[in-house]
Amino acid sequence: MRNLNRIKLALAISAVVLPVFFVLDLMVGQIQISFVDVWNSLFGQVSDETISVLIKEFRFPKSMVAIIAGASLSIAGMFMQTLFQNPLAGPYVLGINAGASLMVALSMLTGISFFYNEYGMIASALIGAFSVGALMMIIATNLRNTVALLLVGLMLGSFISAFINLLEVGSIADSLKRYTLWSMGSLQQVSFSQIPVISLVFVLGFTISFFFVKPLNLLLLGENAAVNLGLNVKFSRLGILFVTALLSGLTTAFCGPIAFVGLAIPNVTRMLLKTRNHTWLLVGNAVFGALFLLICDVFIQLISGEILVPINVLTSLFGAPFVIYLVTRKRL
Repeated sequence: MRNLNRIKLALAISAVVLPVFFVLDLMVGQIQISFVDVWNSLFGQVSDETISVLIKEFRFPKSMVAIIAGASLSIAGMFMQTLFQNPLAGPYVLGINAGASLMVALSMLTGISFFYNEYGMIASALIGAFSVGALMMIIATNLRNTVALLLVGLMLGSFISAFINLLEVGSIADSLKRYTLWSMGSLQQVSFSQIPVISLVFVLGFTISFFFVKPLNLLLLGENAAVNLGLNVKFSRLGILFVTALLSGLTTAFCGPIAFVGLAIPNVTRMLLKTRNHTWLLVGNAVFGALFLLICDVFIQLISGEILVPINVLTSLFGAPFVIYLVTRKRL
C-alpha cells in the first residue's frame, strides 16, 4: 500500500510538472513570449498576429510532438525490454528505428511517388519498423544469449546504415540535404495540420497498449510459466511488436531517429516507481518520456541564440552516460 501511494504521488507530481514545461516550451526561444500572450494566442483575443502565428504554426506543434514522441518511444522501449527480458533493449538499439529510417530514406532519396507524401511517410516508417522488429523476433527465438541479441541488433543497424549510405551517394543534392536534416532528429518538422493525424495514431497505439498489460506481466515470469498460465505467447509477441512498430514508426516518420529515449526512460521509470506492474509502468513511461523530451526541447530553445542543437544530439548526451551507469552499477 505504501509503495502504491508513492507511485501515485510520483505520477501526480509529474502530471502537474508536465503542463508547466509545456507552457514554458511555448514561451522560450529566440523570441521570448509572455504567458499572457501564449494564453491569448491559444484561447483568447489575438493582440499580435505575428505572435499568434509563431505559437500556433511553430511552437504549439513542436511542443505537442515532443509529448507524443517522448511517450511513444518510452512505451516502445518498455515493451521491447520486457519482451526480450533485457534492460538494454529498445527500438533504437535493436534496429527497429533503423528499419523505419531505411524506408523513409527510400521515400526521400528515391522520390517514389507512392511514398512522397506525409501519409506515405507514415506507412513507409511503419513497414520498416515492423519488418525489422519481426526479423529480430525470429532471431530472438534462436538465441538464448541476450548480449548476442543486442549485438545482432547493433550489427543489423550498421548494415541498414550502410545501405542508406549507398542511397545517399546516388541521390540528388536537395533530397540528400532534406534527409540529412531529418536524420539528425527534429521536433520542428510537424505542421499544425498534421497534429490531429499524429495524435490519433498515438492515442490508438496507447489504447491498444493497455490490452497487453496482462501479457507483459506474465512474460516477466518467463515464457514457460506464461504458457502454463494460459497466455498465447505467439499472439502476444506479435501484438507487442505491432504496438512497438506503430509508436516508434510514427515518431521516426515525423521526428527522425531519436536515440536513447526508448532505452533510458523505461529504466528510469522502473527505478522511480519501483514496480513491475505494467499498468503503472505504461502510464509512468508515457508521462516521464513526454516530460523528458519537453525538458530537452526547453533547453534547446534556451540556447538557440548561441547554437542550434538537434534533439537527437541532446538525448544522446543524456542517454549514453545513463547506459554506462547501468552497466557499471551492474544493474543488468
